[in-house]
This record gives sequence, C-alpha cells and structure tokens, in this order.
Amino acid sequence: MNDQTTQPQPESVADDKKAFDHLLLFFALVYVVEGLGQIGGLIAQPLNNYLKASQGWTPVQITGFISLFTLPWVIKPVYGLVSDFVPLFGYRRKSYLLLVNVAAIIGFIWVTQLTAPGDLFIPLMITAYTMAISSTLCGAILVENGQRLHESGTFVNQQWLWFNIAAMAAAVLGGQLVEHLSPAGALHGAAAIVAVAPLIVIVGTLLLVPEKKVSVNIAGMKDTFESLKASFRRRELWLITGFLFLYNFSPGLSTPLYFTMTDSLHFSQAYIGILGSIASAGWVLGALLYRRLLGELTLKNLLNLSIVLGTLTTAAFVLLSGEASAAIVYFCSGFAAMLAMVASLTLAADYCPPRAEGFAFAVLMSVSNLASVAADNVGSFLYTHMFDHDVRPLVLISAAVTAFAFVLVPLLRLGDKRQGEPAPSINPVEPSHP
Repeated sequence: MNDQTTQPQPESVADDKKAFDHLLLFFALVYVVEGLGQIGGLIAQPLNNYLKASQGWTPVQITGFISLFTLPWVIKPVYGLVSDFVPLFGYRRKSYLLLVNVAAIIGFIWVTQLTAPGDLFIPLMITAYTMAISSTLCGAILVENGQRLHESGTFVNQQWLWFNIAAMAAAVLGGQLVEHLSPAGALHGAAAIVAVAPLIVIVGTLLLVPEKKVSVNIAGMKDTFESLKASFRRRELWLITGFLFLYNFSPGLSTPLYFTMTDSLHFSQAYIGILGSIASAGWVLGALLYRRLLGELTLKNLLNLSIVLGTLTTAAFVLLSGEASAAIVYFCSGFAAMLAMVASLTLAADYCPPRAEGFAFAVLMSVSNLASVAADNVGSFLYTHMFDHDVRPLVLISAAVTAFAFVLVPLLRLGDKRQGEPAPSINPVEPSHP
C-alpha cells in the first residue's frame, strides 16, 4: 500500500495549523466582546444598581426583568437552524456575524439615550439578541472545526479564558462607574463603552474565519435536513440534553448575593465589582491550569471533578462574612465554574452531528440557558419569600442540587472517551449529488 494515501500531506498539516491559530485568535476576540457585551457583562452592575437605587425594585423584580433578556439565549436553535440551512451572501456564518455585530453597536448607542426601564427594554433586548446570535454562530464554527481538528476542548477553553479576562475588566470598571457616577450615568457610561467592542468581531470575522463560500441548493439543504433528522434519533443527544438541564439547574445565588452584600454586609459598589473580577480571575486560572494539567483527562473524569469542585465552592458561600472571606469564596467559585463550563460545552460539542452543527449545539446551549434562568428565578423567590432574605439556606440547597449531578454522569456512558474526540456514533451524512 502506498503510504502517501494514508499519511497527512505537509500542505494539509500546515493549513490545519494556520486555521487552528486563526481560530484561537478569533474565539478570543469574539468572547472578549461577549464578556463585555452580554447583560451579565459590563452593564450588569450598573443596571442592577439603577433598578435597585433609582427604581426601588426588589430582588424578584430585578431577576424577573433581567430574565427577559435571556429569551434570545433560550431560542438559540432558531439562529442555528437558519444559518445551517440558508447562507447569507454566500456564507452560513460570516455574513450573519457581520450583520448582528453592526446591530449590537446600534443597540448599545440607543441605550445611552434612555433612562426609564420600559424605554430601555427594546434596545437592551436588541443587544441580547445580537450577543446570542453571535455566540450561536461562533458555537457552530467551534463544532465544525473542533471535530475536524479534534480540538473542541481547546477551543472551548480559549473562548471562556478570554470571556473571563474581559469579565474581570468589566466587573472592576462596572463597580467604578457605579461608585463615581449617578445610577443613570453609570448605566449610560457602560453602554457607551460596550458600543465600541463589536467592531473587534467585525474585523476578526473578515480576517480569521476559514469559511468557504457556498450557494443555496436543494441537494445541500436535503443533506442538512437529513443530518438534522438523524440528530433527533440519537439517544446520546437526548441524554445529554437532560443532563445539561439538571447540571445547570441549581437555585441561583446571583441577585440574592448582591442584595446580601449590599444590605447586610454593606460592601461598597466598587468592592462588589472587584469581587466579580476576582471570580473571573478564578476562571482564568482554571483555564490556564486546564491547558497544562486537565486537557488529558477523560471527559467523564472532568465532569466528575467539576461537580466535586462546584458542590464545595457553592457550599462555601455560607462562610461569607466579610471582604476577605468573600474574595476567597468568589475566587474558588470562579475556578470551579470554569471547569464546569469547559466540561459541559465539550460534551455538547463532541456529540453534535455534522451539517447541523449550528442547530444541535444551539439546542444544547439553550437547554443550559433555560435551566440557569429557571434556577435564578427560583433562587430569588426562595430568598425573598421562603428564607426571609437569609442567603444561607439557599446556598445549601444550591450545593445539594449541584451534587445530585453525580448520579447522572453514569447515564451518559462516556467510558474512556477523551475530550475533543467526536462521538464514535457520529457519521457524516453522505452528500447528495446533483
């Protein structure tokens, strides 16, 4: 047998290395913008403070209002489906990325002109949709290239490393804006800063995304549809969908902790922002250690490790008593959250079927987002109506629910599957011929 038919050609290896390097830079750029531009990014603390201080809203009201902006993240499969089936100007990903990031700039500039919560709703919703669509398209690019290069875990880690580097800066800056400006001024200042960020994605999309131009044709749409149908018949995807929902459904602590730190512990707004940055520093350390120490773990072991650390760090919030303890707990929580994110997203990416990557990955991420939204609202309700603004019982319940995920891991039947390896049962749909 001629070895040349089985060994990768030098040109192919070089092309793959170049594509890999370009994608690492692209994912870094996109997720810097996501870290700044999502509702939980730079605008988060100014928005929370504005609704609390200027409008007198309760934790339940604030959580309910912010939860509305998670709707675009719950319906992510719609964007994935459209981009899988319908190329725009010849591209399934690039053209859509350019369009939505222009819309994001418009939305953030619009926010700077408004104050009333009712008026803010539409432009904030526009920014939420644009961030969700951009994330969906980036996820599709991750799955397509991660499976091809066997680098899903590396790409997921790169995304969330840079997301949290941006989140560190956003948390500190958001806290400073709230500390030194009026509630409305801090909100407008945050929106004005974030309005510049999507320009980075526009440049990165044009220069770094390795996407070939395609045309709309019936045969290609038929192949995509067949792959889509195959994904619904896969037992593994249904199991993973259920696992991700339960894995992410842990009564939320975010808004209750904000009220506890503001009203009970009397932390300054600047220090609350610093705590967000400290949590992001934990994420960053988790990402760096993952690259050196955890990338070779089996996916099952990584999931189990993330559950152990998530349970312990969530329970540690009962020790929250002052600024020093808060810094330690937030750092450890960020570290555990990073491993949980890498584990769950790698699991999702490895099991997405070819030609329906955008839709399948978006479905799995939407399930995770839906679980988180439900958990946040349940957490705020329990904190306000059941626990009389005492966060400690909520912390213990949240830790117990996180620990329950241990029971679910064996159901996935992962065996010794390595991170980034496409699932063995994934078989590409044979392309139709005209």
